[in-house]
Amino acid sequence: MATETSALKIPWWVRGDTNAFFGFGVNVLVNVLTLTALCLGVVKLSERDVFHAILPALGIALVAGNVYYTFLARRLARRENRTDVTALPYGPSVPHMFIVIFVIMLPVYLKTQDATKAWKAGLAWAFIIGVIVLIGAFVGPYIRKHAPRAALLGTLAGISITFISMLPAARMWDLAWVALPVFALLLIGLLTDTKLPGNFPIGLAALLLGTAIGWIGGAMDGNAVSTAVHEIGFALPGVHLNLLFSGLSDVAPLLATAIPLGVYNFTEGMSNVESAAAAGDNYNLRSVLLADGAGAIIGSALGSPFPPAVYVGHPGWKKAGGRNGYSMATGIVIAILCFLSMFGLLGALLPMPAIVPILLYIGLLIGAQAFQFTPRAHAAAVIAALVPNIAQWATGQIDNSLAAAGTTAAKVGESALEGNGVVYSGLLTLGQGAILAGLVFGSIVAFIIDKRFVHAAIFAACGSILSFVGLIHAEQIAWNASGPVALGYLFIAVVCGLFALTRPTPRELDPDELELDRLHSGAPTTTAEPPSTPEPVSVSHPAPTPDPVSVSDAAPTPEPVSVSQPATASGPATTS
Repeated sequence: MATETSALKIPWWVRGDTNAFFGFGVNVLVNVLTLTALCLGVVKLSERDVFHAILPALGIALVAGNVYYTFLARRLARRENRTDVTALPYGPSVPHMFIVIFVIMLPVYLKTQDATKAWKAGLAWAFIIGVIVLIGAFVGPYIRKHAPRAALLGTLAGISITFISMLPAARMWDLAWVALPVFALLLIGLLTDTKLPGNFPIGLAALLLGTAIGWIGGAMDGNAVSTAVHEIGFALPGVHLNLLFSGLSDVAPLLATAIPLGVYNFTEGMSNVESAAAAGDNYNLRSVLLADGAGAIIGSALGSPFPPAVYVGHPGWKKAGGRNGYSMATGIVIAILCFLSMFGLLGALLPMPAIVPILLYIGLLIGAQAFQFTPRAHAAAVIAALVPNIAQWATGQIDNSLAAAGTTAAKVGESALEGNGVVYSGLLTLGQGAILAGLVFGSIVAFIIDKRFVHAAIFAACGSILSFVGLIHAEQIAWNASGPVALGYLFIAVVCGLFALTRPTPRELDPDELELDRLHSGAPTTTAEPPSTPEPVSVSHPAPTPDPVSVSDAAPTPEPVSVSQPATASGPATTS
């Protein structure tokens, strides 16, 4: 056996890697273009900070991560003496890029009008995410085992509906004649088995279609292209520990989102590893999570506030024929574009309405998954989990609108706002620490539906403690940060505890739920190829069709995994 293993020749590139590369590469390209536009347009960072610090730092993280996962794939291939191992896809996490911009950096910028301070806060937040993911490599399986799937996917759906879907949707309908044909092409390619001639990647085709319409219709500015061409240059990242440490000096306000997002990050990683195992590639979970955490920490030290992560979609890239070369090639190509400051030019060439439909598709997919891969009886729990995220998004919109008018909610007054149907203080309290709050609230509702009152009481008690210290439903970490809310959760615990004393019979699970629970608990599977029926795994994104195509987080086979993006013709989706 040792002789066979040593004699095994693993090619660096096969024909299938080409198709997988175009699908996955366009996916990551769109994500980097999006985060570039968010840095410049929302947080108002300077072009020098973005193109000469943040993007080169991200490029280092991407090339290092994808090379590492290529190494893991080749090591697994040698260990199992086979040549069909597919590397895990890796890139900037879409949910995290929106959260760090709109929940972390934008509020700091609006409060201080200092983009650098916002950047510092983003770096500190990314660093904390990385530390939590490292911890999650050891404690993650326990958390995932006890949290209801409806709560995990429901709070993720809240993010997808608000921070991932709403802004892209607004951008699309602002220039609908460019965006809607792109969106239609993506839906046809990703939600049906329709393919283009020559199996041309749908994601790339959609991007080219939108770009052509935008330029022919006069929506683009040729002068912007000329300006961007002059900005092309070579830049390697520097070490920005001073900015990172400055951001960490005021770490408390960041914990309310960093902790739950870190929990989500390693839960997502677990889901993606399980999905790869079901497709026949059984990676070591700890090796994957340690790499994800290290990538976020190293990236923050170099200047990037965008934590990278393993993407959903491994089974799709495997079915597309990708092996180990596509992942490494994607990391190298995107890194080169970052080092050459090419994303300014790409942003001037590619109309934003041609890009954002892919993000709306991701948001739709993630939101739908929360209902498709949880028990029907838990639909109310899914809604409960996403409500805090909607409240957080709504208060952000209110604050931004009032800031544009030169005022604040405090100046307008609560009575005036309520007189116009805006219960601002309640929305603000509900939305603080929304991801973790949604996880707690959704879990309580799910356990009550199942008549598992002891479990509901435990989660309610946790909600009381988290509210009391300010991790949820409070604007800052403090002792007795949100006493009334903490008391409310404590009363829920008491009520559920009293009902538990009656020893009710738990709700009986139907066969579909039993199978979901088996998969959710990480039970081993012997399936060598992606299953032919929808087999959910955990906190992740479903793949709607057997052969998706494009630029986002969804896998082409019915294997849900995580917050990521779709893929290309015969390739999956990915966004993490």
